Amino acid sequence: MHRTSYLCLLLSLVIIAEACAQEQKPAPRSPAFTAQDVDTQIEIGYGLAIADVQGDGKPDILLVDKTQVVWYENPTWKKHVIAENLTPKDNVCIAARDINGDGKCEIAVGAEWNPGDTENSGAVFYLIPPADRTQKWEPVKLHHEPTVHRMKWVKREPNKYDLVVVPLHGRGNKNGEGEGVKVLAYQMPENPKDPWKTEVVSSDMHMTHNFDVIRRLDDRKKEAMVIGGREGLTTALWEKGKIASVHSLEHLTYKEPLPGFGEVRLGKLDNKTIFVTGIEPMHGTHLTVYPIDITKPNNPNPERNVLTDDLQDGHALACGDLLGLGRDQIVVGWRANANKLAKVGIRLYSPSDATGKTWTPYVVDDNTMACEDLVLADLNGDKKLDIIAAGRRTKNVKIYWNESK
Repeated sequence: MHRTSYLCLLLSLVIIAEACAQEQKPAPRSPAFTAQDVDTQIEIGYGLAIADVQGDGKPDILLVDKTQVVWYENPTWKKHVIAENLTPKDNVCIAARDINGDGKCEIAVGAEWNPGDTENSGAVFYLIPPADRTQKWEPVKLHHEPTVHRMKWVKREPNKYDLVVVPLHGRGNKNGEGEGVKVLAYQMPENPKDPWKTEVVSSDMHMTHNFDVIRRLDDRKKEAMVIGGREGLTTALWEKGKIASVHSLEHLTYKEPLPGFGEVRLGKLDNKTIFVTGIEPMHGTHLTVYPIDITKPNNPNPERNVLTDDLQDGHALACGDLLGLGRDQIVVGWRANANKLAKVGIRLYSPSDATGKTWTPYVVDDNTMACEDLVLADLNGDKKLDIIAAGRRTKNVKIYWNESK
């Protein structure tokens, strides 16, 4: 089977369950967002996560900053420090999710960020919570590969989660050449201070940046991953306890190959059409969409649609139905690190129909958010997804409350 056909087959396992599950589709809404400052004095704001930290049923905001790991308590957004100064160099990523069903999240972080050192950089920590979760958590250092960059908890079995960690480069990799990036899945032991078993998820790309976790339609209690990198995408899932992965979507239809994906996310357009969206290349200018008809898995080359080519250092991406259209929109943020005179901000792109060929842009933030990361979550229980973002040069964390009507 052609590799892209296999990608379509894998993705067809995970899509459209949300649309099928909805008995009543909400009325479409016009975009409207009101910004609220949560913190105006962060250092960098490398990564965000949303999870219930203390088990009160309310989603909290977690942030991994330069030297601190913090959470902001819903609804007051009071700031609590989880850990700080874990390593001499910066923290870089965070994973937070309830993986044992007690209503409280487990947390892991990546640190010792130095992308230029592909031999000795990086660190991975699991954080053990105290009885009072507003106090400092105990770090447990785990095995790691160099240039640890992104991490998420992924459901490999109905009641089993792995911590998946994606480095930026392969060990000893120079200028994107050499050993491939070793993506690892960590299995937590009963006592988290004991050694954690690791499994290689993928090692077929030479520069990765981010990945998405998606639910499988064939088994809603399991998840799969789509990893974006210089050479395209790798899709990975567990079958019978073992990792199955395939490399695909390598821009095969273009005379001039593009240098791959920085950010990547998956979304749905209708019950037969999904899309891959990405920022191309890493820290790039192009926001792209690849619609995929899952009823035609033998189509080897999904059409590439460029929604914009004016991003300045694109660095944040999310998909979700914020407007009640019954199909997903794209939220993209950029930080303009390389061109500090350029405007920064966040936009929402809404598909005109289920073909995914025409999208309408809406400005969410105009030049007050140098977006390092963003996530979507319903923070106030009104059944509308809000946007939460962290800004690098702007030193801020904001909620963009979804007031679309």
